[in-house]
Amino acid sequence: MSDVRNEKVFVAGHRGMVGSAIVRQLEGLGYTNILTAGRDQLNLLDQAAVQAWLAEHQPEQVYIAAAKVGGIHANNTYPAEFIYENLMIEANLIHGAHQAGVQKVLFLGSSCIYPKFAEQPMREDSLLTGILEPTNEPYAIAKIAGIKLCESYNRQYGRDYRSVMPTNLYGPNDNFHPENSHVIPALLRRFHEAVKAGDEVVVIWGSGKPMREFLHVDDMAAASVYVMELAEEAYQANTQTMLSHINVGTGVDCTIRELAETIAKVTGFEGRLEFDSTKPDGTPRKLMDVSRLKTLGWEASIGLEDGLAQAYQWFLKNSYAVRS
Repeated sequence: MSDVRNEKVFVAGHRGMVGSAIVRQLEGLGYTNILTAGRDQLNLLDQAAVQAWLAEHQPEQVYIAAAKVGGIHANNTYPAEFIYENLMIEANLIHGAHQAGVQKVLFLGSSCIYPKFAEQPMREDSLLTGILEPTNEPYAIAKIAGIKLCESYNRQYGRDYRSVMPTNLYGPNDNFHPENSHVIPALLRRFHEAVKAGDEVVVIWGSGKPMREFLHVDDMAAASVYVMELAEEAYQANTQTMLSHINVGTGVDCTIRELAETIAKVTGFEGRLEFDSTKPDGTPRKLMDVSRLKTLGWEASIGLEDGLAQAYQWFLKNSYAVRS
């Protein structure tokens, strides 16, 4: 293991929520040669630039945490950017890694790859068995393509390119934009501002009935490194050549109403909740079957209320909106 932790490890997207958590996890485990490159140093949409950077730096492992991400509003508003940028980022990195002789890649996807009405909890083998949720179909198509890119390079070139599909993530370095963020940061900010303003009501998009599973990003980072470190024999024994991705989640979900009530508790909001049913709900339920990952020896450890409290404290300390 000490030899592995001296290898050059490139974390693409290190300034984002997931990428920064992976860097923290690697540093905590004693990895000594972590490579990063910000947008000012490397444009991941530029194929030639990516190939040149990988050829120059010669990493031995690549984590693909870079992506264009957002909530329902952002996905609905910018579908072209979501499919184009995510396809380009993953294609440039996976093909560039192959050209540079990188044997190990971990691609990070999303639970939105599964059909809108997939049987719950969603198993890995439900991929490509039904239509996708329309609000984030472009993003989902890009992530499915990333999985298949990894599998294709494994099949044709004998690479060891793996994929992990996280459930809904939250935590430090999340995007707290009032419109373009995911549900947890959006609600944390909305409830915080309601408390500051003395509001008696917080309005929440949708009916509050959809069920969602949430995973703290530090758990996601721990799972990512765990999967990357698995012996190739163990990984292959628990996956299939053309169904190689691994779900990462808690295996537990809650309604959006229950989530909002917990966030109200964490932020100290004592007013009333109202639900705007004219806004889209998205997929009715998204619960991951995480039995494959459990069989491989990993389980999440951060509970939702504790994780939300940690995320809120990070927001209070780091959000420009709060400081200003």
